[in-house]
Amino acid sequence: MTLSWISAAQKVLEEIHRTQETAIEQAAVVAARSIARDGVVYAFGTGHSRMPVEEIFPRYGSFPGFHPIVELSMTFHNQVVGANGQRQAMFIERVEGLADQILANFQLRPHDSLMVFSVSGLNAVPIEMAIGARKAGIPVIAVTSLAETHAGPVRHPSGTRLADHGDVVIDLCSPVGDALCHVDGVAEPIGPVSTFTAVAIVNEIKVRSARLLAADGLVPPVITSSRLVGDERSSELFEAAYLDFARRAAGTLRGAGGEVGDAGARGR
Repeated sequence: MTLSWISAAQKVLEEIHRTQETAIEQAAVVAARSIARDGVVYAFGTGHSRMPVEEIFPRYGSFPGFHPIVELSMTFHNQVVGANGQRQAMFIERVEGLADQILANFQLRPHDSLMVFSVSGLNAVPIEMAIGARKAGIPVIAVTSLAETHAGPVRHPSGTRLADHGDVVIDLCSPVGDALCHVDGVAEPIGPVSTFTAVAIVNEIKVRSARLLAADGLVPPVITSSRLVGDERSSELFEAAYLDFARRAAGTLRGAGGEVGDAGARGR
Protein backbone atom coordinates (compact mmCIF):
# COMPACT_ATOMS: atom_id res chain seq x y z
CA MET A 1 0.00 0.00 0.00
CA THR A 2 1.26 3.48 -0.90
CA LEU A 3 0.24 5.65 2.04
CA SER A 4 1.01 9.14 0.80
CA TRP A 5 0.27 10.70 -2.58
CA ILE A 6 2.41 13.70 -1.61
CA SER A 7 5.44 11.51 -0.91
CA ALA A 8 4.96 9.59 -4.15
CA ALA A 9 4.45 12.79 -6.15
CA GLN A 10 7.55 14.34 -4.64
CA LYS A 11 9.59 11.43 -5.96
CA VAL A 12 8.22 12.03 -9.46
CA LEU A 13 9.08 15.72 -9.19
CA GLU A 14 12.61 14.81 -8.11
CA GLU A 15 12.86 12.55 -11.18
CA ILE A 16 11.91 15.50 -13.39
CA HIS A 17 14.52 17.67 -11.69
CA ARG A 18 17.15 14.96 -12.21
CA THR A 19 16.37 13.99 -15.82
CA GLN A 20 14.63 16.92 -17.55
CA GLU A 21 16.98 19.80 -16.77
CA THR A 22 18.37 20.07 -20.30
CA ALA A 23 14.98 19.81 -22.03
CA ILE A 24 13.38 22.39 -19.73
CA GLU A 25 16.23 24.84 -20.31
CA GLN A 26 15.91 24.30 -24.08
CA ALA A 27 12.19 25.01 -23.85
CA ALA A 28 12.87 28.22 -21.91
CA VAL A 29 15.30 29.35 -24.60
CA VAL A 30 12.68 28.72 -27.31
CA ALA A 31 10.01 30.56 -25.33
CA ALA A 32 12.23 33.52 -24.47
CA ARG A 33 13.31 33.86 -28.08
CA SER A 34 9.70 34.04 -29.27
CA ILE A 35 8.69 36.56 -26.63
CA ALA A 36 11.80 38.72 -27.16
CA ARG A 37 11.05 38.89 -30.88
CA ASP A 38 7.53 40.15 -30.13
CA GLY A 39 6.01 36.79 -30.99
CA VAL A 40 3.99 34.35 -28.89
CA VAL A 41 4.40 30.92 -27.40
CA TYR A 42 1.14 29.15 -28.18
CA ALA A 43 0.16 26.58 -25.55
CA PHE A 44 -2.34 23.81 -26.28
CA GLY A 45 -3.75 20.78 -24.53
CA THR A 46 -6.92 18.70 -24.49
CA GLY A 47 -8.67 17.00 -21.58
CA HIS A 48 -6.92 17.55 -18.29
CA SER A 49 -3.84 18.60 -20.24
CA ARG A 50 -5.54 21.98 -20.56
CA MET A 51 -4.64 22.69 -16.92
CA PRO A 52 -0.99 23.62 -17.54
CA VAL A 53 -2.22 25.76 -20.44
CA GLU A 54 -4.42 27.71 -18.04
CA GLU A 55 -1.54 27.89 -15.58
CA ILE A 56 0.82 29.48 -18.09
CA PHE A 57 -1.18 32.74 -18.49
CA PRO A 58 -2.97 34.70 -17.09
CA ARG A 59 -1.98 34.03 -13.47
CA TYR A 60 -0.33 36.02 -10.72
CA GLY A 61 3.38 35.80 -11.41
CA SER A 62 2.88 35.33 -15.15
CA PHE A 63 3.38 37.59 -18.13
CA PRO A 64 2.14 37.92 -21.72
CA GLY A 65 3.92 36.31 -24.61
CA PHE A 66 2.46 32.93 -23.66
CA HIS A 67 -0.75 32.47 -25.66
CA PRO A 68 -3.16 29.77 -24.37
CA ILE A 69 -5.40 27.88 -26.81
CA VAL A 70 -8.15 25.92 -25.04
CA GLU A 71 -11.03 24.40 -27.01
CA LEU A 72 -14.07 24.04 -24.76
CA SER A 73 -15.32 21.00 -26.67
CA MET A 74 -12.28 19.04 -25.47
CA THR A 75 -11.73 20.54 -22.05
CA PHE A 76 -15.13 21.05 -20.39
CA HIS A 77 -15.57 18.06 -18.06
CA ASN A 78 -17.97 19.28 -15.41
CA GLN A 79 -21.03 17.85 -17.13
CA VAL A 80 -19.55 14.28 -17.18
CA VAL A 81 -22.68 12.87 -18.85
CA GLY A 82 -25.39 14.42 -20.98
CA ALA A 83 -24.81 17.46 -23.20
CA ASN A 84 -21.12 18.45 -23.30
CA GLY A 85 -20.33 15.17 -21.56
CA GLN A 86 -17.09 13.32 -21.11
CA ARG A 87 -17.84 10.79 -23.85
CA GLN A 88 -18.03 13.55 -26.44
CA ALA A 89 -14.89 15.30 -25.21
CA MET A 90 -12.85 12.09 -25.36
CA PHE A 91 -14.19 11.37 -28.84
CA ILE A 92 -13.49 14.83 -30.21
CA GLU A 93 -9.82 14.87 -29.19
CA ARG A 94 -9.29 11.87 -31.47
CA VAL A 95 -10.88 13.46 -34.55
CA GLU A 96 -8.40 13.84 -37.40
CA GLY A 97 -8.41 17.17 -39.19
CA LEU A 98 -9.71 19.20 -36.25
CA ALA A 99 -6.28 20.61 -35.47
CA ASP A 100 -6.09 22.12 -38.96
CA GLN A 101 -9.35 23.96 -38.28
CA ILE A 102 -8.00 25.30 -34.99
CA LEU A 103 -4.71 26.41 -36.54
CA ALA A 104 -6.55 28.06 -39.44
CA ASN A 105 -7.49 30.81 -36.96
CA PHE A 106 -3.87 31.75 -36.39
CA GLN A 107 -1.04 33.21 -38.42
CA LEU A 108 1.96 31.08 -37.43
CA ARG A 109 5.03 33.26 -37.87
CA PRO A 110 8.72 32.29 -37.77
CA HIS A 111 9.23 34.04 -34.43
CA ASP A 112 6.37 32.14 -32.74
CA SER A 113 6.51 28.71 -31.10
CA LEU A 114 4.06 26.08 -29.83
CA MET A 115 3.95 24.09 -26.60
CA VAL A 116 1.69 21.01 -26.71
CA PHE A 117 0.65 19.05 -23.62
CA SER A 118 -0.61 15.47 -23.85
CA VAL A 119 0.02 12.77 -21.26
CA SER A 120 -0.51 9.90 -23.69
CA GLY A 121 0.72 11.73 -26.77
CA LEU A 122 -1.45 9.41 -28.84
CA ASN A 123 -4.57 11.40 -29.71
CA ALA A 124 -5.01 12.99 -33.11
CA VAL A 125 -5.60 16.61 -32.15
CA PRO A 126 -2.42 17.21 -30.10
CA ILE A 127 -0.33 15.30 -32.64
CA GLU A 128 -1.74 17.25 -35.56
CA MET A 129 -1.31 20.57 -33.74
CA ALA A 130 2.39 19.76 -33.54
CA ILE A 131 2.51 18.59 -37.15
CA GLY A 132 0.80 21.78 -38.33
CA ALA A 133 3.18 23.99 -36.37
CA ARG A 134 6.25 22.28 -37.75
CA LYS A 135 4.89 22.54 -41.28
CA ALA A 136 4.58 26.28 -40.66
CA GLY A 137 8.22 26.33 -39.61
CA ILE A 138 7.82 27.10 -35.92
CA PRO A 139 9.47 25.08 -33.12
CA VAL A 140 7.40 22.67 -31.05
CA ILE A 141 7.84 21.87 -27.37
CA ALA A 142 6.13 18.53 -26.64
CA VAL A 143 5.28 17.81 -22.99
CA THR A 144 4.22 14.19 -22.57
CA SER A 145 4.72 11.05 -20.50
CA LEU A 146 7.23 8.87 -22.31
CA ALA A 147 6.26 5.85 -20.22
CA GLU A 148 2.59 6.32 -21.06
CA THR A 149 3.06 7.09 -24.74
CA HIS A 150 5.18 4.00 -25.36
CA ALA A 151 2.89 1.71 -23.34
CA GLY A 152 0.08 1.87 -25.87
CA PRO A 153 -0.15 1.28 -29.62
CA VAL A 154 0.12 4.21 -32.01
CA ARG A 155 -3.36 5.40 -33.02
CA HIS A 156 -2.60 8.14 -35.53
CA PRO A 157 -2.49 7.17 -39.24
CA SER A 158 0.98 8.73 -39.49
CA GLY A 159 2.28 6.03 -37.17
CA THR A 160 3.64 8.70 -34.84
CA ARG A 161 3.24 10.03 -31.32
CA LEU A 162 3.37 13.62 -30.12
CA ALA A 163 6.96 13.10 -28.97
CA ASP A 164 7.98 12.38 -32.57
CA HIS A 165 7.08 15.96 -33.54
CA GLY A 166 8.79 17.87 -30.75
CA ASP A 167 11.89 19.95 -31.36
CA VAL A 168 12.11 19.80 -27.58
CA VAL A 169 10.53 16.88 -25.68
CA ILE A 170 9.89 17.14 -21.94
CA ASP A 171 8.94 13.97 -20.07
CA LEU A 172 6.22 14.39 -17.43
CA CYS A 173 7.75 11.32 -15.73
CA SER A 174 4.26 10.11 -14.78
CA PRO A 175 3.86 6.31 -14.72
CA VAL A 176 1.74 4.21 -17.02
CA GLY A 177 -1.86 4.82 -16.00
CA ASP A 178 -0.83 8.06 -14.25
CA ALA A 179 -2.17 7.18 -10.76
CA LEU A 180 0.39 6.72 -7.97
CA CYS A 181 -1.21 5.16 -4.90
CA HIS A 182 -2.31 1.60 -4.19
CA VAL A 183 -4.89 1.24 -1.45
CA ASP A 184 -5.64 -2.03 0.33
CA GLY A 185 -8.95 -3.42 -0.86
CA VAL A 186 -8.92 -1.40 -4.09
CA ALA A 187 -7.65 -3.10 -7.24
CA GLU A 188 -7.01 0.07 -9.21
CA PRO A 189 -4.42 2.76 -8.38
CA ILE A 190 -5.64 6.17 -7.21
CA GLY A 191 -4.22 9.69 -7.41
CA PRO A 192 -2.99 10.96 -10.80
CA VAL A 193 0.23 12.98 -10.93
CA SER A 194 0.60 14.30 -14.49
CA THR A 195 -1.25 17.59 -13.81
CA PHE A 196 1.05 18.27 -10.86
CA THR A 197 4.19 17.65 -12.89
CA ALA A 198 2.89 19.55 -15.93
CA VAL A 199 2.16 22.63 -13.82
CA ALA A 200 5.60 22.35 -12.22
CA ILE A 201 7.22 22.20 -15.66
CA VAL A 202 5.20 25.20 -16.90
CA ASN A 203 6.27 27.36 -13.99
CA GLU A 204 9.90 26.29 -14.31
CA ILE A 205 9.85 27.28 -17.98
CA LYS A 206 8.13 30.55 -17.10
CA VAL A 207 10.74 31.49 -14.50
CA ARG A 208 13.65 30.50 -16.71
CA SER A 209 12.19 32.41 -19.64
CA ALA A 210 11.88 35.49 -17.44
CA ARG A 211 15.51 35.15 -16.41
CA LEU A 212 16.62 35.03 -20.04
CA LEU A 213 14.40 37.98 -21.00
CA ALA A 214 15.50 40.02 -17.99
CA ALA A 215 19.11 39.81 -19.13
CA ASP A 216 18.08 42.01 -22.08
CA GLY A 217 15.47 44.06 -20.22
CA LEU A 218 12.63 42.47 -22.18
CA VAL A 219 10.32 40.96 -19.55
CA PRO A 220 6.70 41.97 -20.33
CA PRO A 221 4.50 43.33 -17.50
CA VAL A 222 4.09 40.72 -14.76
CA ILE A 223 0.60 40.24 -13.30
CA THR A 224 1.09 40.87 -9.58
CA SER A 225 -1.14 40.76 -6.50
CA SER A 226 -2.09 44.03 -4.85
CA ARG A 227 -0.95 42.52 -1.56
CA LEU A 228 2.60 42.71 -2.88
CA VAL A 229 2.63 46.01 -4.77
CA GLY A 230 -0.51 47.87 -3.67
CA ASP A 231 -3.80 48.38 -5.48
CA GLU A 232 -2.67 51.08 -7.89
CA ARG A 233 0.48 49.32 -9.10
CA SER A 234 -1.34 45.99 -9.33
CA SER A 235 -4.04 47.55 -11.53
CA GLU A 236 -1.38 49.17 -13.71
CA LEU A 237 0.39 45.84 -14.20
CA PHE A 238 -2.86 44.01 -14.99
CA GLU A 239 -3.85 46.59 -17.58
CA ALA A 240 -0.36 46.68 -19.11
CA ALA A 241 -0.25 42.88 -19.31
CA TYR A 242 -3.67 42.67 -20.93
CA LEU A 243 -2.76 45.37 -23.47
CA ASP A 244 0.52 43.62 -24.27
CA PHE A 245 -1.32 40.32 -24.70
CA ALA A 246 -3.93 41.96 -26.95
CA ARG A 247 -1.26 43.61 -29.07
CA ARG A 248 0.57 40.34 -29.60
CA ALA A 249 -2.72 38.47 -30.21
CA ALA A 250 -3.72 40.96 -32.90
CA GLY A 251 -0.74 39.84 -34.93
CA THR A 252 -1.65 36.16 -34.63
CA LEU A 253 -5.25 36.06 -35.80
CA ARG A 254 -6.50 35.17 -39.25
CA GLY A 255 -9.90 36.30 -40.51
CA ALA A 256 -12.30 34.15 -42.49
CA GLY A 257 -10.53 35.11 -45.69
CA GLY A 258 -7.11 34.24 -44.30
CA GLU A 259 -6.00 37.83 -43.72
CA VAL A 260 -3.60 38.54 -40.90
CA GLY A 261 -4.47 40.77 -37.95
CA ASP A 262 -3.47 44.43 -38.15
CA ALA A 263 -0.34 44.17 -36.04
CA GLY A 264 0.89 41.17 -38.01
CA ALA A 265 0.14 42.91 -41.28
CA ARG A 266 2.37 45.78 -40.24
CA GLY A 267 5.24 43.35 -39.88
CA ARG A 268 5.58 44.09 -36.21
